[in-house]
Amino acid sequence: MYSVIATAEVSQDFTSEAQEVMAAVESGDVDVSMLSSLRDAFVAYLPTIILAIVIFAVGMLVTRIVTGVTDKAMGRSRIEPTAQSFIKSLIKIVLTVFAAIIALSALGVPMTSIITTIGAAGLAVGLALQDSLSNLAGGVIILYSKPFVKGDYISTNGVEGTVEEITILNTKLITIDNKVIFIPNGSVSGATLVNYSTAEKRRVDLNFEISGDSDFRRASEIITSVSRNHPKVLENEEISARVSALSENSITITSKVWCKQGDYWDVTYDLLEQIKSALVKEGIKAPGTRLLVEEKDVSVK
Repeated sequence: MYSVIATAEVSQDFTSEAQEVMAAVESGDVDVSMLSSLRDAFVAYLPTIILAIVIFAVGMLVTRIVTGVTDKAMGRSRIEPTAQSFIKSLIKIVLTVFAAIIALSALGVPMTSIITTIGAAGLAVGLALQDSLSNLAGGVIILYSKPFVKGDYISTNGVEGTVEEITILNTKLITIDNKVIFIPNGSVSGATLVNYSTAEKRRVDLNFEISGDSDFRRASEIITSVSRNHPKVLENEEISARVSALSENSITITSKVWCKQGDYWDVTYDLLEQIKSALVKEGIKAPGTRLLVEEKDVSVK
């Protein structure tokens, strides 16, 4: 307690001496005794400055040690990598601010002044960075509620892709064609989100249009047979091919099969190609095919 008071008194003496010298410089009346007094005050205050520097250096060393230990501890835990990065950054910021406050206190700066300054700065920064703070809050919500994790394929805000990274302010997505999309966390946490990777399996829905005079029952049998023979289609799940729409010149048959999450695109593209080839081979026409053939025959004649 006495040391703190003594430090504060030394700080006040040095400050008052400096103010007197500055006033003398402005008035043009500089006395050698004033400079000597200022030197003596600085020499008396120098240990306090060194103490503050040492305190801050020790604080930064402790911060580095704590963050290193925390990093190793979280590395052995089941905490998500994105959450680990967020926690490390938060710990580092808090400990650095704490070390700076102790160093300023050692210099004799009143604690009330420090708190008032930090509060005013926080208010100003908060008003200037409202959107960033919203994204920060969104990042905390995402890391806590975990609607998705790294590696999930999601769709939100009109875009979709694989989650590559979740930072404090935004979420990084990689699209199928390898484009990188950054979405603010505030938008992600407050928008409708579809996570395609949560479940182990996924349904593949495909539509095939055939001409109105084709045998739709035969077409359904072909689609079902091709789907059933695909090695990545789950055999224990329902495989269906039913008429889903009718028009004047076409019939739409919808195929529904199930596959593992990671096989979705392979199954989709394979079935589109294989079913198309099988329908053509069996003489199942696409809408408008007969009309094109008749026009060709007329032109030949």
